[in-house]
Amino acid sequence: MDLLAGFTAWQIAVAIAAALGASFVRGLTGFGMAILLVPVLALALPPVAAVVMGNCLSLLIGLTELPRLVRESERSAWTISALVVLATPFGLLALAATGADVARLVIALIACSAFVAILLPRRKEGVPGRLMTGAVGIISGLMTGYAGMPGPPVVPYYAGRNLPRVTIKASMLLIFTFAAAAGLVAAGWMGLLRGELALFALFLLPVILIGNRMGMAVSGRISDPVWRTAVGLVLGAAAGGALLRLL
Repeated sequence: MDLLAGFTAWQIAVAIAAALGASFVRGLTGFGMAILLVPVLALALPPVAAVVMGNCLSLLIGLTELPRLVRESERSAWTISALVVLATPFGLLALAATGADVARLVIALIACSAFVAILLPRRKEGVPGRLMTGAVGIISGLMTGYAGMPGPPVVPYYAGRNLPRVTIKASMLLIFTFAAAAGLVAAGWMGLLRGELALFALFLLPVILIGNRMGMAVSGRISDPVWRTAVGLVLGAAAGGALLRLL
């Protein structure tokens, strides 16, 4: 336990509980880990450390599933991932240039728009046009740098279409893995990636693997309408939380 010597028992307990719950939602819906994990971690850790920890955990679990994600994802996920990597530094610059109140407003607006988008009728299986795909990638990258949450633009893009659930989840998780890597590279460039945070994330890896496996088991037993309802509820909770923080 020497590797956790810099953290209190309270911080460790909160991190374990948050990691287990957020990873369960990830396994169930294919997203939501950063949306749920980072705000809870921020109750026990400094906000910047919470974002870095969230990116560490998202990258670690994504790497354990990478062959499956590559095999099952839609080709558009690669285009969006590339744009996320390119846009993430600009999100960090935007965060540095704006105040906390503006940041909360932007996050709340995007979270609410994602919730509204998921309620719209499902579109066809075909890949949306280049303009929409490019916009999703750029906005997701900006959100990665701005708030450590790439999901709000990506989830409606996939879950709002008439695609197989396995394709939706794999495509989203592949993008989130690249987003986490981009966020960590940016954090390292800014001197925010500390060794003890990376070690703490490694300590929590078994916890998120267990939670993720439990969520996947539940996901495999529920119908598609129930799964899509769960996706909407998670997005709705994220939007509600963002609005509460804004108020």
